This record gives sequence, structure tokens and C-alpha cells, in this order.
Amino acid sequence: MTINIVNKIDDLVNVKHVLVSVSDKTGLDTFIPELVNINPDIRIFSTGGTFSKIKDMLGEPSRSNLIQVSDYTGQPETQGGLVKTLDFKIYLGLLTETYNDSHKDDLKRTGSVPIDMVVVNLYPFEEAINRQDVPLETARGNIDIGGPCMIRASAKNFIRVASVVDPSDYGPIISSLKATNGNTTLEMRYALSQKAFKHTADYDRAISNYLASKTFSDTVLPCYNLK
Repeated sequence: MTINIVNKIDDLVNVKHVLVSVSDKTGLDTFIPELVNINPDIRIFSTGGTFSKIKDMLGEPSRSNLIQVSDYTGQPETQGGLVKTLDFKIYLGLLTETYNDSHKDDLKRTGSVPIDMVVVNLYPFEEAINRQDVPLETARGNIDIGGPCMIRASAKNFIRVASVVDPSDYGPIISSLKATNGNTTLEMRYALSQKAFKHTADYDRAISNYLASKTFSDTVLPCYNLK
């Protein structure tokens, strides 16, 4: 197996392309306009309800900054938003390394762009299962797939990508971007990566614990009509 050997990275990475897909939209109405103010040419890729929220909050001149993920990938969202961001162009943009010529060739070949920041928080699984008498199918429907994948990909590539999972980080991130002319620092990206992996680990643990607490015969079988 051939692995990538990274010999050179940048401390400062200019934020030109951002992917935003959040369940918790707290603070987004301040964070997104600030990103556009810092870099008026920024491109924001988004999905579903998040796309609609950002479109509403941006004034008409800034709406050109916003791109629906399905328009970027060429693949429409599946029913109920089941598949939205699981696409080669998205993950190429997240995992690409700046100084890797093969990666740059892949970007050019596919018409993709490197994504510099991912702003993602996950389906509210714990909130869903904490409701009284929640059906198993409701819990299953609140297991996020695309979100953890994007978080993990961006957090793995902290040498270039900022993985933002906590709305309480929006303010410090904006302050840092203003101080560095719209750049993230390696120190910031590393700290965000640490937080991101803890976030996905806690999320998966909650799912694992929930499923382990359910019996097959008493919980799973009554929930579905087996054929």
C-alpha cells in the first residue's frame, strides 16, 4: 500500500471554501456573515435546511457566495436527505494536501476545489433517545452518517482543514481570522481536530450504548414487519 508522505505544509491557510451542514444552527446568523465580510469572495457549500437558512440570512449581493452541494457535485439529494454529502468531490476537497501534485491533478480532473473549513454538527441522537418511549425507528433515523464522515475527514487533514463542530468556537474563530487576514493557523486547526475527534467518539459511544441496551426479541422484532 502506498501512503502519502507529507514533506511540506503551511501554517496559515486562507479560508476560500467552506462546507456548512448543521443541525444546531445556533450562532450561524452571526458566523456566516462574518466569514463573508472577512473574505467577500468566499464560497460556501451547504445542504438542505442549512442552505435555506444561510440563503435567508445573507443579503442579495452575498447570495452568490452560496452554492448548494447538489449543484456542486451534480448529484441530487436522496429522499429525506438520506444522502447529501457522501460524494467523491466533497472528500477529495477535504483530504487533498496542498503540495501533493497527484492531489492537484485529481482536483483539476474532477473540477473540484480544496475545502478549507468544515462547519458540521450532528443529528440530535441523544436528544431523540431521551424522549419518553422513543421508537427504535426514530432513534435509527437520528444516526448521522455524512456528518461524522465530514468531521473525521477534515479533522484528519488538520494540516490544511479546520473542522468546526461547536458553535461556541465561532466567535474565537472569527477573531483569529480577522487577526490573520482570513487565515487559519496550524495551532487552531490542530486544536479543532482534537475537539472534532472527541465529538465523533462521544456520538458513536451514545449510539453503541443505546443499541446495546435494546434486546432483539423484545425491541427490534416488534418494530419491523419481517418478510
